[in-house]
Amino acid sequence: MKKVIFILLIVIFLTSLLAVSSIAATDPIRWRLQSYAGPALNAQVCKNAIDEFNIAANGEMVIDVYSADQLVPHGELFHALQSGTVDMAVSDDYSIGSPADVAMFTAYFPIPSRIGLDVDVLWNHYGLNEIWEESYGEIEGVTWLAQGSWDPCYIASTKPIEHVEDLKGLRIFASLFSGKFLKEQFGVVPTVMPVEDVEMALQTGMLDGVSWSGITELYEIGWADSCDYLLTNPISGAWSGGWFVNTKSWEAIPPHLQTLLRLAIAKSNYYRLHWYWDGEARQKAHGGKFKFTTIPVDEWTTVEDQREKYWDEYAKKSPRSARVMQAFKDYSETMKAAGPPYYSSK
Repeated sequence: MKKVIFILLIVIFLTSLLAVSSIAATDPIRWRLQSYAGPALNAQVCKNAIDEFNIAANGEMVIDVYSADQLVPHGELFHALQSGTVDMAVSDDYSIGSPADVAMFTAYFPIPSRIGLDVDVLWNHYGLNEIWEESYGEIEGVTWLAQGSWDPCYIASTKPIEHVEDLKGLRIFASLFSGKFLKEQFGVVPTVMPVEDVEMALQTGMLDGVSWSGITELYEIGWADSCDYLLTNPISGAWSGGWFVNTKSWEAIPPHLQTLLRLAIAKSNYYRLHWYWDGEARQKAHGGKFKFTTIPVDEWTTVEDQREKYWDEYAKKSPRSARVMQAFKDYSETMKAAGPPYYSSK
């Protein structure tokens, strides 16, 4: 009897060894992720969290991170996700060519927030997560996982802006919807060109300024060297971007790796909240490349009031758009009612 038990234990031990060897010999699942950011910025906006995921995945899965345009042109990134050319993407919905009807509300939609935390609250506590899941549930081949906030959007310029009327006629490189808002409400001339041409356009006077990012990124990409002034009134308190995966790739990985990836995304979203917040403060206090100007409170309040009319225009596009706009309005009213530090007119 003892001999039989001994033999059974040996069999179990050898079977376990074979199973471990089989797992070790299996190649890890390998994904390719492309983001909207250049190499230096990519390290902060997503690569740091994905590097931690790769360690925690313990050889079962590896995600290789690529910067903007490295695998496919950025405007074709959504199609590349659908086809499986890339497995994962980090960007605002609109600029990667997303056909989702909610894509227009991402990036720097005019004045939905004052700080980065506002974006996270809107999605997690005002129903936008559910609306985004609903919208992307209608699109084949791509699964939306999460939304997060990036940097605020200011106007950096070669001319001082001290009043609303100073915006009129300025040639500004801007994202689509903030540029449209600035044109319709304040007479700015939105100018479209390849990103790599912006610095030279500022230096030669073809552009008067940019409304593209926060101070941290203006330093990071070098545009702070070509602009003398920065308007401290933000066009938007934060850029809203998403995390997307190819649906087949997502469904092919086991639940524990899906959970681990969601945790890495949450870590990245949290990291950027304090990284950008600290970076903006440090550059304002110690950067030294900009002369800061501020439009007076009474004038800027009229700018914020104009957003309500602008939001109403987009609310008419569809019932789902109306739900998004209502979330923006409800949140705005809650913040105003809460008062400082949630909202202050100063």
